[in-house]
Amino acid sequence: MFSRRSFLVGLGAASLAPGARAQDIFPSHALTLVVPFAPGGSTDVIARIVAEAMRSPLGQPVVVDNRAGAGGLVGTAFIARVRADGYTLGMGTASTLAINPAAYAKLPYDMSDLAPVGAIAEVPNIMSINPGLPVNDMAEFIAYAKAGSGNVAYGSSGNGSVSHLMGEQFKLATATQLLHVPYRGIGPALNDVVAGQIQVMFDNLPTSLPLVQAGKLKALAVSSKRRLAVLPDVPTFAELNLDDLDWTGFFGLIVPAPTPQPTIMQLNEALQSALAEPSLAERLKAQQATVIRGTPADFAALIAREAARMRRAAQAANIHIE
Repeated sequence: MFSRRSFLVGLGAASLAPGARAQDIFPSHALTLVVPFAPGGSTDVIARIVAEAMRSPLGQPVVVDNRAGAGGLVGTAFIARVRADGYTLGMGTASTLAINPAAYAKLPYDMSDLAPVGAIAEVPNIMSINPGLPVNDMAEFIAYAKAGSGNVAYGSSGNGSVSHLMGEQFKLATATQLLHVPYRGIGPALNDVVAGQIQVMFDNLPTSLPLVQAGKLKALAVSSKRRLAVLPDVPTFAELNLDDLDWTGFFGLIVPAPTPQPTIMQLNEALQSALAEPSLAERLKAQQATVIRGTPADFAALIAREAARMRRAAQAANIHIE
């Protein structure tokens, strides 16, 4: 009886073991990727591409959750406060991790509340104008702007946005007086440049490129390291000796800071596996994005470098949003 009872107890324990181990395995169920912007924009598109590609290395689906509002502040604050178990990740961008901390007096989150998982990609920025302006290149535009005595206006997606900071940096670098017109989002601003209500726009390349290719905007410069294949006749800011405008947007994955380091490393490994797929690189390339690979420490260094640059730009332009 004793041996039979022992056998049955052992058998019961063995039957429970797989379930117990399954609970300890990460991930054992679907993950959520929070995008702090509305569907359809560059951040959302890139997030969905990466979420799909990470499904295989993680062995679980990654579901995108858009939590837009206040230039990315709402969604990023949610990421900072969510349970730190690795099951909820966030999209971090140049706006949320570098520009907002530089422009806002107070954020609904602290940068120490967030931990980097890994960079995903970077995209160039572009300066474009209404094609009706009587200028053909940057030198002619600068002369035109100086002669306009403040009557030339540039649009932005809102106070403290990348388009706002780039516009103010351009004014400082070229000694021009441009009027800033903030909008609720990049779409309305672009519409008004095309319509001629304002004259200039600084923007991420993916959203402006179709308008440039259609002849509705005229590109004057891009912030890439070299000229772009899609715009071979458009010079870089560096070529024009405007190195202070050589900014690129970046995207990466973040998690709440208390997330265990082994979990962060596992997420990074899954991300690196996804980024190594040629098909993913091609899909990002279609969004004018270039893959960035590396460790959490590499992404932290990128964030720190760009945050310092944005702080300098915000201070120089006296941008301080309460």
